[in-house]
Amino acid sequence: MAASDTGAMEQFIDRVTNVSDFIWGGTWNGEQILQIAGQPVPPMTIILLGIGLWIMFGLKFYPIRQLGSAFKGLFKSRRGDGDGEISPFAALSTALSGQVGTGNLAGVATAIALGGPGAIFWMWVTALIGMALAFAEGSLAIRYREKTSDGVYRGGPMSYIMMGLGPKYTWLAIFFCIGTLFSALVTGNSIQANAVADGLNELFGIEEWLGGLIVAVAVFVVIIGGIKSIGGVAEKIIPFMAGAYIIMAIIALALNISDIPATFGLIFHGAFNPQAATGGFVGAAIMLAIRAGVARGLFSNEAGQGSTPIAHAVAQTNDPEQQGRMAMLGTFIDTIVICTMTALVILTVQGDFTGGGQAVPHAWNSDLEGFAMTSGAFAAAFPLEIASIPIGTLIASTALILFVFTTLLTWSYYGERAITFIYDRIPGSTRGGEKVLHMIWRVLWCVVIYLGSTLDLTLVWRMGDISNAAMALPNLLALALLSGVVFKLAQGDKKAGKDFHAETPEEPNEY
Repeated sequence: MAASDTGAMEQFIDRVTNVSDFIWGGTWNGEQILQIAGQPVPPMTIILLGIGLWIMFGLKFYPIRQLGSAFKGLFKSRRGDGDGEISPFAALSTALSGQVGTGNLAGVATAIALGGPGAIFWMWVTALIGMALAFAEGSLAIRYREKTSDGVYRGGPMSYIMMGLGPKYTWLAIFFCIGTLFSALVTGNSIQANAVADGLNELFGIEEWLGGLIVAVAVFVVIIGGIKSIGGVAEKIIPFMAGAYIIMAIIALALNISDIPATFGLIFHGAFNPQAATGGFVGAAIMLAIRAGVARGLFSNEAGQGSTPIAHAVAQTNDPEQQGRMAMLGTFIDTIVICTMTALVILTVQGDFTGGGQAVPHAWNSDLEGFAMTSGAFAAAFPLEIASIPIGTLIASTALILFVFTTLLTWSYYGERAITFIYDRIPGSTRGGEKVLHMIWRVLWCVVIYLGSTLDLTLVWRMGDISNAAMALPNLLALALLSGVVFKLAQGDKKAGKDFHAETPEEPNEY
């Protein structure tokens, strides 16, 4: 690459970084431009946590009080008892397949690198508040969903905006769909493709471009069958792989159990105190820890982002409260369980790491970045080699590949729904036209997987932060406006809120 091309790319990355830093940190060119009483104000963090707290208080801490009943309902949800396309459990598995991905392995490591161990505390806070947002999204997805002329159910934020707030908010629904397409191509595709290509390269030595091609073909084979095919694959892979990953993480921690108290000390101390550590982590103020934890927490569990309700909307149930509990359970499993396991392994396991040219005890102190940090920590926990590859590396890489594969499946459907909704606003749109668009989108999706597998890691992650915000903002506004409906749905009122229905000549023929 010519020097001029390299310089142009660096300038572009700097611009993208500036936008990301403003959204999540309130800074521009490294200078704090949003502050109150001398304290930095990160815009997206304030909005996300503010609306989340509003809904949590309005629900009277329902997500925490009903967590036990949500887990009990998990075992009863394998068979649907209402309208929809797939069982409530399959809908949860599909949503989880979109949630559990790069964020749980590489994203956690990135959060620690950016904000230190304290970022994990703020990731937990984001998840607990996110459970309230997830309940709101899942319950509204069932309360307001569409039915096409050939009997297919579908929904999501675009539907509960139109049917719950009315036609005058069409602009907000379209804004959400545009943000969804942006987020799908960046966070749901490029970041995942980049990570899985790295995993295949580390595991089998496959060139990144070839790894991207292999994954693109495998994804196309599944998504050609639509949401039922995606749900079927997710229902089989996610429970098994998540369980296996958690068990291996617990074993790794058990081997280093004496260091766990110190690890929790690092997390809680770092959440409220500026930190410094040798190696790759130079230093982080409290706000940087908050920003890293919230941004990566959102990327991981997607609470408030508006993606998971697209999956929950197709569940075979007519009970909004039931699917709301499934949705909040997904956030808990994704972040409180899986992300925590990853974080504890990275922060606790000791090994032969190097940071800044010196030997350091832990992966988080080292020069390793992203998934390499997670993989390195697992390799230190399970150093025995098979075909010259540490068992720990095999565990982490296999988990990454399967998690990312299912994420690519689910996010293809999210993007498909967004582009369909926009198309349906065009006079003369038909069901046949939708199906043609679906096919074009699925082919484009797989092409982007191939292209995204070789993109610059810094650029992709920063664009991911921006796209997450672009998708979350219109959804969070809708959740705030519909919060009164959510509170009634949590009390068992299945028909809470106004219905804005109108017959239309285009699909889905009624709004």
